[in-house]
Amino acid sequence: MACAIYPGSFDPVTRGHLDIIRRAAKMFDELTVAVLNNSEKTPLFSVDERVNMLREVCEEIPNVKVDSFSGLTVDYAQQQGAVIIRGLRAITDFEYELQMAQTNRKILPSVDTVFLTTSLEYAYLSSSIVREVAAYGGDIQEFVPAYVAQKVYAKLETKKHGQ
Repeated sequence: MACAIYPGSFDPVTRGHLDIIRRAAKMFDELTVAVLNNSEKTPLFSVDERVNMLREVCEEIPNVKVDSFSGLTVDYAQQQGAVIIRGLRAITDFEYELQMAQTNRKILPSVDTVFLTTSLEYAYLSSSIVREVAAYGGDIQEFVPAYVAQKVYAKLETKKHGQ
């Protein structure tokens, strides 16, 4: 069985992420969307909230499951018996992702990385752009599914009121 993981912070999940998820799911028997618990970042959403959002927006894709992990992505991929999927938006993404893939191959030569270029309609899109637009009251409906947009606005409202 060909398995892959698509790791990331997904804070929040965007239509660009979903494009990569749908395409990767067609290429592999099983795809795990793996939310990284990175203690060095201060995300808008908790790991559990990001996992739940991903489960909601991926529920119609039968061979996709959502999980979370800490530590090295390459170790998690080996534990899952999976290749790593990475999305590329620009040349700068490629340079960083190539360096990471080569480092991962040095650490664990048995784990490969598969790069998928983002669809042109999402090449500009990132979670940080979504958070920034939403923080200034902008409309993020075309960037994220409606369910995710509601969660983003609700979270920002909660943070605004110090709750």
